[in-house]
Amino acid sequence: MSVGFIMLVHTALHRARAVARHWASSGCPVVIHADRRVSRADYAGLVAGLADLDNVRFSSRVRVDWGTWSIVDATQRAAELLLEEFPGIGHVYLASGSCLPLRPVQELVAYLDSRPHTDFIESVTTMDVPWTVGGLDQERFTLRFPFSWKRRRRLFDGYVAVQRRLGYRRKMPAGIVPHLGSQWWCLSRRTLSAILDDPERERYERYFRRVWIPDESYFQTLARLYSPNIESRSLTLSKFDFQGKPHIFYDDHLQLLRRSDCFVARKIWPRADRLYESFLSNDPAVTKNAEPNPGKIDRLFAKAVEQRTRGRPGLYMQSRFPNEGWENGKTCAPYSVFEGFSDLFENFETWLGKAVGSRVHGHLFHPERVQFAGGETIYNGALSDSAALRDYAPKSFLTSLIWNTRGERQCFQFGPGDAQDIAWFIASDPNARISVITGAWAVPLFHSNANFSDVRRRAALLQRIEAEHLDILRSPHTRARLRIWSMAEFVQNPMEPLQILIDEIAPRGQRRLTEAPVMADLRGFGQFLQNLRNQGMQPHLMGDFPVGDDPETSPRRRRKPYLVKK
Repeated sequence: MSVGFIMLVHTALHRARAVARHWASSGCPVVIHADRRVSRADYAGLVAGLADLDNVRFSSRVRVDWGTWSIVDATQRAAELLLEEFPGIGHVYLASGSCLPLRPVQELVAYLDSRPHTDFIESVTTMDVPWTVGGLDQERFTLRFPFSWKRRRRLFDGYVAVQRRLGYRRKMPAGIVPHLGSQWWCLSRRTLSAILDDPERERYERYFRRVWIPDESYFQTLARLYSPNIESRSLTLSKFDFQGKPHIFYDDHLQLLRRSDCFVARKIWPRADRLYESFLSNDPAVTKNAEPNPGKIDRLFAKAVEQRTRGRPGLYMQSRFPNEGWENGKTCAPYSVFEGFSDLFENFETWLGKAVGSRVHGHLFHPERVQFAGGETIYNGALSDSAALRDYAPKSFLTSLIWNTRGERQCFQFGPGDAQDIAWFIASDPNARISVITGAWAVPLFHSNANFSDVRRRAALLQRIEAEHLDILRSPHTRARLRIWSMAEFVQNPMEPLQILIDEIAPRGQRRLTEAPVMADLRGFGQFLQNLRNQGMQPHLMGDFPVGDDPETSPRRRRKPYLVKK
């Protein structure tokens, strides 16, 4: 007994010729169907290239359109010729021109000879198929599909819509239950002959001619009528992505294909020279004699699909820029946002950088320029300090900064004087750690020598902006981790909240703060707020600063602990 191959080819004929020669030289007859679209010259070259092999035949040609009956028609023509010309074969293996054998032919022959009455064809009911893409599972059998989906898409969609609106339903032939499965099967001679010689074949064909993608249902359905033993699986490794498109195998998939232990794989890139050179041999050392098990590599394909659909957290790029809300995490790592700290403390960025052992940025969204740590003009990933470039895509700027500095905690300042377009994005990001001292923006105004009427207008604007920003932070849609203090509350005991923030950024250090940053001079700040009130503004975000009761602006010096030896 032996196995015969049917090959459906339409492109990369030199690769199909090499695979056909490999099978035929190993004693397995091959029948090739070439798409009628293949030019006469190319077809003649294919025939001439295999003319020296007496077990290779070419079936009559039809024009093949994806998703139509023509694929089944081409398969039937080749199968009838194969069964007629080679009566000694026990199984028929359907393959495409982009298929590649992964194991020696002798192993496949021995495997099938030990299972002479087994049909390897994926065949499951429509209720059990999770992989149909496009919304047509049961409907592919109850509606009519006379138009090509690829060449006449508008007619296809319009005709489907009309049938749905009219409630049209086709009647299935008596005695069959529709099944679906992979096109690439390996049927026993007995089962395939029964399908082709069935007295009801004309009636079945008349029905399946108007089924959507009949090559995935015709043989899969009829095999259930005649096969005494179906193994509902394919011996061909064929993987599909989330859109229903086949994965293409390249040279760097060599070890992956070897691990699958499958007999044949598709689709192979025509220029994958290393794959063709490695597998087109009957060397037993190429693979081990094992049961085909594509499940061994399913984990890798599942991970590939997940990366393609969800991506890596916080990674945006030209080849994968997800729609709003489809991201797999807005950013790739935690980062800290400080609001009001650089206003209340002198050289806060420098102090924080020393305390946590990291670089700390100024106001990244300052209206004039991006204040990178150390005054840099170009930062990781060639990010520019240009405010115009940043404001063109502020979300992309922030996500790129976090991605480009993976492994280093990013800390930056933010306030009502900054560009606010990024506010909602930060608030809805679970990686954001936002610490706010409300009303601290008033300290630089307090120390300015500007005209008080200008100070009042500026204070009113900043308070309105910060109030709107606080509404965002307190929204039920906020996912960031928040800590909010009023300025009056914070200055009463700054060491405790500062220690909390340091522990959050650098938890491994677990160091107690012995030195606080230098706080701005707040003597007379209460009177300043009262003057704003006298001018008709109500400063309410700072908390309670009574007139004449100035807060203590210098932290108390802590005595160093000492040990007493006994």
